[in-house]
Amino acid sequence: MGGEFRALPVPEGLEGMRVDAAIAKLFGVSRSVASEMAAEGDVLVDGAAAQKSDRVTAGAMLEVTLPEPKRAPQPVTELVEGLEILYQDADVIAVDKPVGVAAHPTLGWEGPDVVGGLQAMGFTLPDAGPPERQGIVQRLDVGTSGVMIVAASVPAYSVLKRAFKERTVDKTYHAMVQGLPDPIEGTIDAPIARHPSAGWKFAVTQDGRPSVTHYSVIEAFRRASLLGIHLETGRTHQIRVHMSSVGHPCVGDPMYGSDPNLAKELGLKRQWLHATKLGFTHPRTGEYMEVASEYPEDLRTALDKVRNG
Repeated sequence: MGGEFRALPVPEGLEGMRVDAAIAKLFGVSRSVASEMAAEGDVLVDGAAAQKSDRVTAGAMLEVTLPEPKRAPQPVTELVEGLEILYQDADVIAVDKPVGVAAHPTLGWEGPDVVGGLQAMGFTLPDAGPPERQGIVQRLDVGTSGVMIVAASVPAYSVLKRAFKERTVDKTYHAMVQGLPDPIEGTIDAPIARHPSAGWKFAVTQDGRPSVTHYSVIEAFRRASLLGIHLETGRTHQIRVHMSSVGHPCVGDPMYGSDPNLAKELGLKRQWLHATKLGFTHPRTGEYMEVASEYPEDLRTALDKVRNG
């Protein structure tokens, strides 16, 4: 991997531990990175190549070549199809984020993002937060469309960041879920963490972070319901996880248990979930304001089909 070479004797407390776990403890890398290092041949125990599942003995010399530190991803300044400005002033930019667009660049994501899209439109985002997240005070999942606000000034960044952290922003989503929730209006208060056996998704777990979702049925159909949802917290995949946990996954969301046949009938290639409205106190004027987003075409079409079905 071409990074820094380091060597340490295995302390008695790590006797019998797997190689990848011992590397993680001694050198401060994740177990997955340690496994990759072993697979690349960058781990030696007493001069011999070691596999990740080998066991270490106290006093053995553990030699590793650490990977080069990963550089933070940088936004690519390019126009993003479908990214529209809903509101703008010297402090706030409200965008209508299309599906398939990230809020900001992340490691492993090679698609378009809001930061790069705004820069391509000529916006100068404030020098606040990490460089790849300039102005970003909230996120929407790549697979979720709708309204999202971005700070346009340094003072606004601080105020809006605090507003989201203190949960004073009113976040409204609409979701189409399978079946009819009972009761038709309720609150799901259940902690969320990474799924214990599938790290790419999330789940309700006892040791998760507090997560609260309020929902009410707007319209009920034969096979699905349209919900209005207000979030108190903003965990990754929160609505998708919570609705799935009560047996009503978002339509078009097979990762969390939806019926793929229904999505196919409705022509949906993603979950039916849209951020419809944000209400917040303007960071400079102190006035309360709301910004709303209409359903995009794919969600409108699916809604019309389920209404007529």
